[in-house]
Amino acid sequence: MRQYKRSQRVGDLIREVISEMILRDLGDPRLETVTITEVEMTPDLKLARVFFSARGDQRREGAALQGLESAAGFIKKNLGRELRLRCMPELIFQLDRSFEYGSKIDRLIRIIQDEKEKDS
Repeated sequence: MRQYKRSQRVGDLIREVISEMILRDLGDPRLETVTITEVEMTPDLKLARVFFSARGDQRREGAALQGLESAAGFIKKNLGRELRLRCMPELIFQLDRSFEYGSKIDRLIRIIQDEKEKDS
């Protein structure tokens, strides 16, 4: 059985709680297309880097970031109630570019495969 670090377990819980808050409690239209993809915690649990994706263009992504940052106090307060940690971590919201990167890699692989098929 794989052992998980406490920081990873807390990060997973924070991801779940924030995702639920976005669906249920936050009525901000800027957050309609937001998905929390991952939360990375520092080992001392004082900092949580919250990665999110937002469907749409860069303007919509920027608006989503502003919406999350403006709701940070509310999110942190509710996290405190849900998780009952001794010290609530500072939340830093960051756009997750991994999907973009993965799509780019897939596109490049397809181009290479198409070129190999043409040469064969």
